[in-house]
Amino acid sequence: MNTTEVLRSLYEALSKGDVAGVLARLDPDVVVDEPAELPYGGVNRGRDVFLQSVLGVMMSHAAVALAGFTVYDGGDGKAIGVLEGTLTAHATGEQFPLTMVEVHEIAGEVSRRIDVYLKNPADLAAFYARSAPAS
Repeated sequence: MNTTEVLRSLYEALSKGDVAGVLARLDPDVVVDEPAELPYGGVNRGRDVFLQSVLGVMMSHAAVALAGFTVYDGGDGKAIGVLEGTLTAHATGEQFPLTMVEVHEIAGEVSRRIDVYLKNPADLAAFYARSAPAS
């Protein structure tokens, strides 16, 4: 598999809600760098941390519906993905349109590092604050 095929496989699993398929395309020691403003922001290390701290927090606040994705060859072992979708807050029903750009460092058939970029992470952080699950 080349870099774009690896990333496409990861995104296809994500769009189907196939957690095992997503984890299969992540290195056990994957590093995911999310914007610091987000509840799961900062550098997250490891598949389990990604599953609990990133996906877990995101899914506890909102349902995620991916509308589509585009994958590009980034050269030098990298692939670039553009994800588009909508978050729907569990608590309020508010919808938030989301576009993310991710740069993946691919090794073999897994992503070793993911750098995540958002146009305005402060808006997403505010959405998460408004849609926090009741405690």
